[in-house]
Amino acid sequence: MQERLQKIIARAGIASRRHAEQLILSGQVRVNGHVVRELGTKADAATDRIEAAGRVVKEQERRVYLVLHKPPEVVSAMADPEGRKTLKNCLRGFPARVYPVGNLEYTASGLVFLTNDGDLAAEMLKRWGKLEQVYLMKVKGMLTLEELERLGKEIGVRMKTVRQPDATRRRAANYWYEVRMRDTKKDEMRNVLFREEHPIEKLQRIGLGPLTLEGIPPRRYRLMQEKEVQDLRKAVLRSKGDKGSK
Repeated sequence: MQERLQKIIARAGIASRRHAEQLILSGQVRVNGHVVRELGTKADAATDRIEAAGRVVKEQERRVYLVLHKPPEVVSAMADPEGRKTLKNCLRGFPARVYPVGNLEYTASGLVFLTNDGDLAAEMLKRWGKLEQVYLMKVKGMLTLEELERLGKEIGVRMKTVRQPDATRRRAANYWYEVRMRDTKKDEMRNVLFREEHPIEKLQRIGLGPLTLEGIPPRRYRLMQEKEVQDLRKAVLRSKGDKGSK
């Protein structure tokens, strides 16, 4: 069956669909020995010899889905031109090639979803800004209930105080809060809190759609069960028609 090359490459687990497109445009994809540079090019994985980045595209690899607990100061990618630690350092010995979906900033910690399912990754990235994410956020000082409500409305997020993990509430100098938001709100939240003299000191993502970080220590990961994968697919499809900002 004829399919677009980037879809075939992504399904084989060689690269994400977006990266596969870059491989095609840069002349790193061959079909039956001929270099292909057109994104609309189709091929048949069953009959054509397809090579991408020096690797022969073989039969579809077993699809793998991981939830990983990224530590701070680790790049949310499998390689870094600056030589910093990457997610690959947390996956030593893992046999399958997987890729992170979306990004978690260098200084933040928490949940990262990885897979070799290029179709699911492409759908998630397409609707990334509509998937709810849950963060634990530590700010300088303490926000009052009035500030939580006022700033939450201004930014378009939901914030609430949580039990302080590093001190009793009376002794905590800097407080932790749970924030539910879309990824597009993150920069706005940083700017508003900085303006209010409560800059963010630490940020940890603990939820992404139906996925949670529960039970996963830093630098560790777990394989997702089939039901979890199906729940994630459903959440991504629901987000297609979700036009809310919160």
